[in-house]
Amino acid sequence: MKTLLIYGATGYTGRMAAARAKALGLDFEIAGRNRQTLAALADALAVSFRVFDVDGAANGGAEQSLTGVDVLLNFAGPFAQTAEPLMRACLEAGVDYLDITAEINVYRLAERLGAEAAEAGIMLLPGVGWDVVPTDCLAVHVAQRVQEPRSLSVALQVPGSMSRGSAMSVSEIIGAGLMARVEGHLIPTPDAQPRHFDFGDGPVLCAPLSFGDLVTAWHSAGIPDIAMFVHVSGEAFPEGDLSQLPDGPTAEQRDAHRARAVAEVTGADGTVVRSMIETVNGYSYTPLAAIEAARRVLEGERRPGFETPARLFGKGFAKTITGTTITDR
Repeated sequence: MKTLLIYGATGYTGRMAAARAKALGLDFEIAGRNRQTLAALADALAVSFRVFDVDGAANGGAEQSLTGVDVLLNFAGPFAQTAEPLMRACLEAGVDYLDITAEINVYRLAERLGAEAAEAGIMLLPGVGWDVVPTDCLAVHVAQRVQEPRSLSVALQVPGSMSRGSAMSVSEIIGAGLMARVEGHLIPTPDAQPRHFDFGDGPVLCAPLSFGDLVTAWHSAGIPDIAMFVHVSGEAFPEGDLSQLPDGPTAEQRDAHRARAVAEVTGADGTVVRSMIETVNGYSYTPLAAIEAARRVLEGERRPGFETPARLFGKGFAKTITGTTITDR
């Protein structure tokens, strides 16, 4: 059997993913920086663990850190700090790289490293969680409803409380600045305006934000003009010292808030169509989708270079997670 290494396994989402991998009987190990917490989790799961930091893996330590590993699944955010050193370690060690980020600059990095990865025979597949699996598959689905899709707008609904790791990642997304894809090129759009989208309970105002879909939807659906938006409700976006936030929402809080996203496509003839995807809470969806993606890659469903979930696994991949539906409008 091929081996999966879950990096950042002791974090909020990483723990759920490790439990899922165990339930599926995958051959996996866990890794991270803190020996004490790793040892406790490894003992509970009856798996092996490795202790290393990302910089050590990238700077000559890849062979030692990743020996015997076929697929690395990274849960350690903010990914602006961990993705590049781990991608480069995977390039050196010949290991496929997956992560769960929504941070656009990680996708841009993977895109830039795509040719090098293809030459090395490894795959770079960021975004195998709530963002971007459902939205990437939704983009392909809605694009196929019109002739010659020209523009795509995607809006995510973020209800309920946010985990500490997600809040830090959102800070990275905001720090990247507002961007859109215009005629196939990513350009700054500092004056981008909010728009209304309907997630099923009437139109709500959504703010522009630069998620990884600006990269993935271009590769998956081939749509030249793409804009991203988000609607944050309740206490979803925290303020103050992010390090003081709890790990993440409880199981009861997750169950109270399902995840939704809307995609709107305009065809060359002016036809406008919309579709909505709805599924379990994003924090529940992510470990399920990420481990399913890793399982498929371990079984040989892979393609060297930079890849996207919908292009690699097909537009139906999002719906393989129980409780996921797509509604056309």
